[in-house]
Amino acid sequence: MKITLIVVLNLGLIGLFVYLLKKKNLLSFMDGGKWWLTWLSIAIITLMDELTSVFYVAAESYLIVGLAAFVFIIATSIFVRFLSSRMVEIAHILEHHGIRGGGVYSFSYLVLGPTMSFAAVASILVDYILTAAISTVAAVYNGSSFFHLPIYVIYGLFFAVIWFVASLNIIGIRENARFTFMIFIAAAMVLMTLILSAIMSPSDGQIAKVSEGFHLSWTGLTGGSLFDGASFFIFGFAGVILAYSGIESVVQTAGLVKSWKDIRKAYIFLAVTVGIVTPLITMLVLTRTDINFALHEDDLITYFGTVVNGPWFGYVVGALASFTLIMAVNTAFVASSELLERVAHRYGFHWLIKTNKADSLYRIHIINATLFSVIIAITAGSQEMLAHMYAVGLVASFTINMGALVYYRYSRGSEEIPDYYTSRTGTFIIFALLLACFGFIAFHKWQGFVLWAITVTIFQIIGFRVAKRRAPEIEQFKKTDNPMDIIFRIAEADEAKPFHFYFRRVQDTTPLLEDKNVAYVTFYSPRSGSPPKLGPNHYLLTIFRESLSRRLVSLIHMLQYDFADRKIIFHLGWPTSSWLDRFSTGVMVFSIMRLPRRFPAYSFVMEYDGPEARIENTNA
Repeated sequence: MKITLIVVLNLGLIGLFVYLLKKKNLLSFMDGGKWWLTWLSIAIITLMDELTSVFYVAAESYLIVGLAAFVFIIATSIFVRFLSSRMVEIAHILEHHGIRGGGVYSFSYLVLGPTMSFAAVASILVDYILTAAISTVAAVYNGSSFFHLPIYVIYGLFFAVIWFVASLNIIGIRENARFTFMIFIAAAMVLMTLILSAIMSPSDGQIAKVSEGFHLSWTGLTGGSLFDGASFFIFGFAGVILAYSGIESVVQTAGLVKSWKDIRKAYIFLAVTVGIVTPLITMLVLTRTDINFALHEDDLITYFGTVVNGPWFGYVVGALASFTLIMAVNTAFVASSELLERVAHRYGFHWLIKTNKADSLYRIHIINATLFSVIIAITAGSQEMLAHMYAVGLVASFTINMGALVYYRYSRGSEEIPDYYTSRTGTFIIFALLLACFGFIAFHKWQGFVLWAITVTIFQIIGFRVAKRRAPEIEQFKKTDNPMDIIFRIAEADEAKPFHFYFRRVQDTTPLLEDKNVAYVTFYSPRSGSPPKLGPNHYLLTIFRESLSRRLVSLIHMLQYDFADRKIIFHLGWPTSSWLDRFSTGVMVFSIMRLPRRFPAYSFVMEYDGPEARIENTNA
């Protein structure tokens, strides 16, 4: 019966993959003279990174949390789905501002500025370097565990893996996606066979072990005080969060797809694949009563395959572990190249992002391969400290992302991104949980935290020196209008008539009313680029390191100095966002509501022009 079900399962999977491979543009397509990846391609590239956790998370989490580990992995999988929805929102916001790719770096730069963006770059880049180093070493050791190879052969295999994956990326992202998809097909067949075999061949008392795991988790959460329960939750959550490292790679590679909607599809695919497979396999293996976990800490899943299907299947699972770990190295190449491309493009290092005929960032890939090789040569014998540093950096990048999203949504609301947005309260809860997790890991793995802090500091020092000379804001400031131009326009206007100031949102592109006594002002952030100038009476002013309300007040103060007796009317747009949005931006709205008291000589009007009124103003 068991063998029959396994054969039927694999024949069904083969039929499905044959059908998919016959579809045109399954993994990539040409549009506008450039090759784009489909949502399935970037989902699989990321999946192969996340899938590596199947081979180590069960043993690692069991050592930290015990039998309750599989319960926390189930809970963390659900949590990561909520986190993924925020990653989709970040991709949507970046696309709204005309920013493609860069993920953590681009969003933290947009919202928080250069200082935190360099911290984000340091965190995520260190994670990619360590992913490549640790995964390469683990892949070689897993694959060679059945053989006795001399050390020089082992090191040769280390470098062969790195440069093989580098060559995949150099010959082009299309070939990379195809190769990765082939590995995915093999992984799907092996892992589904493993799951089915484990379900069909349970150990004695396994159901009781499952019940015991849930009971231990519930007792830990509710058996003591509220503080004890919260501490236990953070302890368990921090112990298994690395099972889902790699989810940020999807939004990191958003520049390879056409739209943020592809990012959403990719995250849905990850939720119904690795989001289910990882908790399920972890539960099946940790509740077995016929495995000595102390003896199989390093090859737990491989031995699990041997237990359920015999030694031959153990060899197959071991080979799969090596291939998926190699694909994690591939994810590090793809995502880090996208990150470095965004940084290089932003600061004008165009020589670094020159592409070859296959549209590959070959120079970045060669630099990455060299760097990964050096790190492996230095640290292959001692990976534990780097693993601690990796954990700190990963959670730090998540925390920075969610903190930036919380700040963005509470300061700007959701009006500018009506197509997709999530709950601000939910995002704040996620941020608070990640921050607590970061504190826990930093305290208990303080050596890794110190190394991470040193690395971030070095990146920030280098970043500040580069930004001082090459910051893109320098060019944006050149596009800003001089406030004196506004003064001259008022001076040349008809003094017998009131002068009207209309403050317009960045996204507002309706035609302007051409009148000597009318001026339009748009405040914009130089980090997101200047909006189009729509007419001679349209003035663009920057908001940099200050709030919108402060910038507005400083402008009125300047006008008051030169035109204290002039009749000036300020027209402010009516807030059309939801009540929750207006509540979240309440500080800014409160500051604007105080303007009539601070400047009683001027008039302030809060208004909203419908479509008909806009047409009349245009024809006037």
